[in-house]
Amino acid sequence: MSYVINDLGAVRMAFAMGFVFLVEGVLVNIAIIFVMARTINPAMTAIAVIPVISAVIIIASMKSRIRYKFTLVQNAFADLSDKIQENLSGIRIVKGYVQEQAEIEKLEKASRERLRLQMEYVRFSALLHPAILMAFGICFSFILVFGAVFTRNGTINIGEFIVFNTYYGMMLFPMMHLSRIVEIWQRAFASMGRLDEIFFAESDIVDIPGALTEEITQGEIEIKDLSFKYAGNYVLEDINIKVPAGKTLGIIGTTGSGKTTLMNLLLRLYKIDDGKIFIDGEDINKRETYALRKNIGYVPQDNFLFAAAIDENIKFFDALIKSEAVINSAKLACVYENIMGFPEDFATIIGERGITLSGGQKQRVSIARAVVKDPAILILDDSLSAVDTNTEEKILSNIKEILKDRTGIIISHRISTVKNADEIIYLDKGKITERGTHEELLGSGGEYHKLNEKQKIEDSLDKS
Repeated sequence: MSYVINDLGAVRMAFAMGFVFLVEGVLVNIAIIFVMARTINPAMTAIAVIPVISAVIIIASMKSRIRYKFTLVQNAFADLSDKIQENLSGIRIVKGYVQEQAEIEKLEKASRERLRLQMEYVRFSALLHPAILMAFGICFSFILVFGAVFTRNGTINIGEFIVFNTYYGMMLFPMMHLSRIVEIWQRAFASMGRLDEIFFAESDIVDIPGALTEEITQGEIEIKDLSFKYAGNYVLEDINIKVPAGKTLGIIGTTGSGKTTLMNLLLRLYKIDDGKIFIDGEDINKRETYALRKNIGYVPQDNFLFAAAIDENIKFFDALIKSEAVINSAKLACVYENIMGFPEDFATIIGERGITLSGGQKQRVSIARAVVKDPAILILDDSLSAVDTNTEEKILSNIKEILKDRTGIIISHRISTVKNADEIIYLDKGKITERGTHEELLGSGGEYHKLNEKQKIEDSLDKS
């Protein structure tokens, strides 16, 4: 919001008013100085140039401070905008925890800080205009004195003196705009510095020349000796996994064990070394990012939906998908009946982030969005956590049919979600501590077995 409202506006002003005034001022002053020196008196012209030089010195001494202070103002505005956006997005949490007054106070504090920085900037930049006018005033006094002397001595006549003062007055007008021009341009430079952070931000994910653009046909996944760390701390260590084409891998483990990070690496959302992750025998770093992600259906933990119709959300990646495919994917995700219960069924607008849907409905619409893509690899990242047990069983039954001819990865905290996978791995603190089928892991008596017993007790308590 800050970039769009303030920074782009500052740059626009520089190329509109600022650029016009700058060109006009330079051309007018150069022409006037040339005419005065050639037609009247070079010595008096030299005196007339002094305020221009003084203005340049004043500008040079103040411009960096103006730019710095305006950057602080812009950052404060960005901080204020961020707090407003955060409160609007999380209004239900704010009200639910009765934090309206506390959040209002935070906004007032941010507003006062922006006001303080704005006033500092205005006070400092306001010095520029009178400083330039003062330099002109002093020089005008010298011109009057020397002009009178030159006129008395006959160096120039009274008419030339009057013409000279007229020219000098013409120089004053563009110089009066100089302070405004400097302020506009320094604001633009400050804003461009902020915008450049976006325009010239380099992504770590860069396709190599001649990257593979072929479709992923089989979907075989192999991960070799993969380790990955955030800010110096390992999130994944020595991960070795092989998922044959058409098979399903279940991933379960403790919170923060690196399950989602592993999927982000598979999608090349983070940079990894060569020779770590392969799909259909090819290193993913050698595949074009677009081609890679196009062939993977991913349902993330954060089921983000757009403020659009339900069918637009489902066919988000391709607006040309036929209605039959959208309806079929909704049925497979067990959300079709819910959608048909809405006043405008698939044309129902669901609001920002799908606010009109329940948590389970949002998850199922997200699953439908991934299913309609018809990908070679389907990833469900804890995407059934908000649905009831019966609905989960129906969805998993449908997904089992979908995954017959494709590779699947199912991540969950619930054993019931992953128990039918061909292989299950248990992650703990970024390491694979257990692996095998559901029966093998139950027989091992490890953490998987303990988690299964715990969830059995929880389910029995819920039923009672």
